[in-house]
Amino acid sequence: MSFETSREAYDAFMGRNAALLAPRLIAFAGVQPGDRVLDVGCGPGSLTEPLAELVGPEHVAAIDPSESFAAANAERVPGADVQVGGAESLPWPAGSFDAALAQLVVNFMSDADAGVAEMRRVVRPGGTVAACTWDYSGGMTMLRTFWDAALSLDPQAPDESRTMRYNDPAVLRELWLRVGLEVVENDTLVVEASYLDFDDFWDPFTGGVGPAGAYTASLEPDRREALREECRRRLGNPDGPFTLSATAWAVKGRA
Repeated sequence: MSFETSREAYDAFMGRNAALLAPRLIAFAGVQPGDRVLDVGCGPGSLTEPLAELVGPEHVAAIDPSESFAAANAERVPGADVQVGGAESLPWPAGSFDAALAQLVVNFMSDADAGVAEMRRVVRPGGTVAACTWDYSGGMTMLRTFWDAALSLDPQAPDESRTMRYNDPAVLRELWLRVGLEVVENDTLVVEASYLDFDDFWDPFTGGVGPAGAYTASLEPDRREALREECRRRLGNPDGPFTLSATAWAVKGRA
């Protein structure tokens, strides 16, 4: 699995969903103009950019372990404090932010307890720590279509509904409570992404981004083509534009 890729590859694969999801996570977290906000696991900037539009880039910090993503984000949001690093060791002093957000990243932290605890540390007392993860089991239609197709051809395919621990609102809530956050709340965030045609859906999987991209890249050409055709069949053989819904589980708590 790799996130050392270009902004263009990420945006084609997940960016259209992430960009739609970001305003919903911001609203759920209650971020207000003038707040100082941290974007943890920022990727190439799907969340950082709307945060900067709301609070001003000088009030936004962001961090990602991928050097290419951090560089793309810094270019995308001039004036924001964008750094390379992991959630488990954030380079800011305690109480630096009014809110810390993590969009679609908790499952990719090497140690989620340490990562969320660090988010809590850098938020001021009374500030907010919020995150969201996809509903891999069914609500994220793009990925569910892909993994159902893959499993039908390869029962050992690494389906994200089985490999991602934080795939349920109750498990996210338990994590938030475990690191000492209070007044913990859950919500469901739903977006709908548009595709020009089937190739617009399929081609981004061949870019190697994330678990699905890594799995696609690992396949021999004939198996990759079989997977492509099974995805097409499961989508109803579209020959023009279509949309797919995506559901994310959200959680927030007070430091």
